[in-house]
Amino acid sequence: MAYNKPDQIAAVTVQNGTHKANNPLLTMIILGFLAGAFIAIGFLLDIRVIASMPKEWGSFANFIGASVFPVGLILVLLAGGELVTGNMMAVSLAGMARRITPRQWVVNIAVITISNFIGALFVAYFFGHVAGLTESGPYLAKTVEMAGHKLDASFVQAFVSGIGCNWLVAIAVWMCYGADNMSGKIIGIWFPTMSFVAIGFQHIVANMFLIPAAIFAGHYSWAQYFGNFVPVWLGNLVGGVVFVAGAYYMAYLRKPGEAAPAKQEGVTGEVLHKSAV
Repeated sequence: MAYNKPDQIAAVTVQNGTHKANNPLLTMIILGFLAGAFIAIGFLLDIRVIASMPKEWGSFANFIGASVFPVGLILVLLAGGELVTGNMMAVSLAGMARRITPRQWVVNIAVITISNFIGALFVAYFFGHVAGLTESGPYLAKTVEMAGHKLDASFVQAFVSGIGCNWLVAIAVWMCYGADNMSGKIIGIWFPTMSFVAIGFQHIVANMFLIPAAIFAGHYSWAQYFGNFVPVWLGNLVGGVVFVAGAYYMAYLRKPGEAAPAKQEGVTGEVLHKSAV
């Protein structure tokens, strides 16, 4: 199983981030909707699997739920989707490498955030509420319980939790770019994603499904959700931009006295083609 070394992954990520920022608006909206829906489906799977497990199982039940949640990110990266947390890393790295403009960065992050929200809300309303998959028996109780844990966090706690989450999610995307076949990409995605869920970090798009699902069931309010949305989004931004994009830019792409784009010239088109997602 071949894979790219970290400095090659950095170059591939710049290439992918540049492509993402130059997508037509309609493409961004469609792929953003799909990504939001895919992440929501992964979370819905988590709830449906663990809700009726015995309380005596404790954290082992959480581990099982965390093990199935990565299906959402696998669908995003392999089937096709634009996820704001991944773009916070990839598009930001393209910006640091001076491949895109600040305006392109702002437009991409804003459009993908909104379209992710619409996709996640679609699953929460139609699958969770209309189909009743999060509004009956133990599934409702688990949905409300999990949403409550997210909302109980203070601004600082939610912000710091968001940093930890997207540090791992962005690393999952990074490792996906490092593999050159589907099985390698799945393995690269699976473990960091499973880790953030098992730990309990907060992911802005996962919350776009979970908390509205609880609201549609008659619990909590949109004002409470907005109070959670802001710190988690900001924390995810810091996790992706600073702890992944910024760290690897400084490590692999920035050379004293040399413009960052020149670094990309040493990477063959073959490597970029094999690793693009």
